[in-house]
Amino acid sequence: MTNKTDGRTYQRRVLIWISMLLLIVTMGITSVHSVFAAAPSAASTGAVYVIPVDREIEGGLQKFLARGFQEAQDNKASWIVLQMSTPGGEIQAAEGIGEMIRNSPIPTAVVVQDRAASAGSYIALNADKIYMQPGSTIGAAAVVDSSGQPVNDAKLVAYWKGEMRAAAQLHSRNPDIAAGMTDVNISVAMPEIGQTKEKGQIISLTAQEAQKVGYADGIVSSVNEAVATLGHSPADMVLVEPSIGENIARFLTLPLVATILLFVGIAGIAMEILIPGFGVPGIIGVIAFGLYFFGGYAAGFSGSETWLLFGVGLVLLVLELFIPSFGILGILGAGSLVTGVVKAAYDTSNALLSLGIAFAAAVVFVSIMAFVFKKRGIWNRFILSEQLSSDQNYMSNLQRELLLGMEGVSLTPLRPSGTVIVDGQHLDVVTQGVYIDKNCPVRIIRIDGSRIIVDEKVADTEGHEGIDPHHVT
Repeated sequence: MTNKTDGRTYQRRVLIWISMLLLIVTMGITSVHSVFAAAPSAASTGAVYVIPVDREIEGGLQKFLARGFQEAQDNKASWIVLQMSTPGGEIQAAEGIGEMIRNSPIPTAVVVQDRAASAGSYIALNADKIYMQPGSTIGAAAVVDSSGQPVNDAKLVAYWKGEMRAAAQLHSRNPDIAAGMTDVNISVAMPEIGQTKEKGQIISLTAQEAQKVGYADGIVSSVNEAVATLGHSPADMVLVEPSIGENIARFLTLPLVATILLFVGIAGIAMEILIPGFGVPGIIGVIAFGLYFFGGYAAGFSGSETWLLFGVGLVLLVLELFIPSFGILGILGAGSLVTGVVKAAYDTSNALLSLGIAFAAAVVFVSIMAFVFKKRGIWNRFILSEQLSSDQNYMSNLQRELLLGMEGVSLTPLRPSGTVIVDGQHLDVVTQGVYIDKNCPVRIIRIDGSRIIVDEKVADTEGHEGIDPHHVT
């Protein structure tokens, strides 16, 4: 007979675990803005606000630039200068940044330090002025997937080409060159530099070439020189730097760090679910998942819905342990967890790759831990060291076999399962499908694993009725 008290204790621990997780999620959502808020810079009316664009174009960068633009506007800056060195990035984020530049009441200049590739070139074309340092390039804005392979979706290519052309026309730059940066299937003549872009090629301009075709307003040796060209001195410059919180969010969302966090989260929670008791693995797993979702949220990749999907998925997986659902709750829970993880990331394909690697590594790790340390002290730190003894009403299969042929009385109706009393022991039993009423004599006819199968005891040939239930203690 199983110990129901132990089952209730385990359920209470799981409920405590879920409550703790939901508390962490709620605290994370409500405090993320305060934790990751940057201290406002000192007011500098008429200053030049310099904002670095030195990473891939994504939601986190867009959020950082929005803060910088707002500070510049609040302090009535004269210029905003984007210090650019980017390989490109997400089209949606680039469009949001381009719209931010176009709608800003403060003129914007871009200084290309290294490269303004792909989505970076689109952002630069939206600016009022473009300056380039020697050795820098601009262009190569073809639509590619996460692995760098060209995307052959004609509608998407046409859409992006139109966006590039429109950005170039904002400040009277040749729109055909912008189209040539995007579409390999067109030819573009550039007589200013004595070149023609043929089909199958993508335009990428050096600093000198960009200046000749009107895609650079000047070549400068530094940001300071660009600021001087705008009529200001280095003393007027205000550098907008990422806050501590933004740097933490950027670190947490690095592909390698995100994969490690997913691995720790999966391994910790798997160990906690599979092994009774709430302990260190579960806490570490929850913290790892919390950091993963917190980083994506703070970086601007996702909203609070990812926390909700994660929490719902985890609750469904735990409920699967207690509510027979033929795997439905487990499937829904796993789907919710995976969706939350993917939506919290900057790139869907990268998120799926990280999740796959983390899951495989977690399976291997948990299996090794279970095999190597199952009999050692270190393993006992992760599990409950309880013994199932007969003193606590636990019954082994060997003890059950000894019950075969014994007689007793049904304490409850057997429909076909119920409770009987045999030799002073309360036993959970089943019949062979027949109904047996309460207080009827029964005999144990078969032991099938953990199941005890009984049948109704028929009166003997001398007319004696069965065992009187009042005589059974």
